[in-house]
Formats: sequence, C-alpha cells, structure tokens
Amino acid sequence: MTALAPAMQAYFTDRLQTQRGASPNTIAAYCQTFRLLLGFAVKRTGTKPSELDIAQLDAPLISAFLNHLEKDRGNSARTRNNRLAAIHSLFTYMALRHPEHAASVQRVLAIPHKRTERNLVTYLTEPEVDALLGACDQTTWTGRRDHAIFVLTIQAGLRISELAALTCADIRSPPAPTCTRSGKDARKGERRWSREPGACSSPG
Repeated sequence: MTALAPAMQAYFTDRLQTQRGASPNTIAAYCQTFRLLLGFAVKRTGTKPSELDIAQLDAPLISAFLNHLEKDRGNSARTRNNRLAAIHSLFTYMALRHPEHAASVQRVLAIPHKRTERNLVTYLTEPEVDALLGACDQTTWTGRRDHAIFVLTIQAGLRISELAALTCADIRSPPAPTCTRSGKDARKGERRWSREPGACSSPG
C-alpha cells in the first residue's frame, strides 16, 4: 500500500471529522472532489487507484485536473476554486505528516485560485416586502405558514440555512419576540423582530 491511501483516510477521520468538526455536506463535497481527482489521476497515469502515490499527485497533474473541470466538465471558476480549496486542505494536512514530499506539496499549495466576480448583494425595498407578504393567502394554512416564514426571515435577517435549522426552543415571546440563531463561522446571536417594518434589532 502506498502512503496516499492512509493519508487520505486519516485526513477525513482525523482532520475533517475530529479536529474541524466539518459538516456532512462539507465532507460529502470533499469526497466528491477526491473521487473526481483520483479518477482523473488513474486515467492520466495508468496506475491502479490502490497504487497511486502522493508523488503522482503533483502540481502538473493537479493543474491539468483543474483545467479538465472547466473545459471538459463545464464547471465554473467558482466550482474549480472550491475543488482547489479541498485539495489545498488535504495537501496542507499531508505536509506535516509526509515531509519527504514537502517540495511537491508546496508546489501544489502554490497553485492559485482564479479570480471570480462577486455577486452584488441586494435587498428588498419596503414595497417589494409588502408585495411579497401580500401574495400569501392567509385564509389557508399554507398561506399563513408562508407569511410567518417571510416575516421572520425578513425581520430577523436569517439565511435560509438558519431558518431551516430553527426549532421551537429558539423562539421566545416575552418580553419581546426573539429568535436565537447560529449561522456560518459559528456566529451566534439573537434577532428581535416586530410586526412593524424596520423593527428588527441585533443586541450586543
């Protein structure tokens, strides 16, 4: 067995799960990246998957893989960068455990991300908010549900993932309607909302 297989297994079990506490979605995305990478490496080198070694995943191969993602698979630069981030994470982990491959690892880590255009973050105007809320038929259960979801999301400034993760225990009424939420980057806090526009606040 080469050093690559145990290194990758340790990366997932030790680094991602134990040390970083990565979410199942992150782990699944990283798994897909390395499935694609190893499949590409097998075809390019003619080596069996079980016989691939760290030295074979060098900078030229990784660069060719990234080009393959964009040209052959039609992936965007953003997706290409996400795949590269996963590869960089793995190679950063291996750098400390396999110093005999330090030079090759450093060349992979030097592969740059592509510049991408950042999407302009916009927001709804008050007339747009009114139109959105007015579209909910509050004579039906689903309409009342949708109205409540929109009001909470707009007033509390929640992400979709934060909204989906809310439980009854996160909502408190007295002395002011409050929801406690935790979002990306382990940011935690409270959002207070009211039925009046612009009443949302974030204490502390």
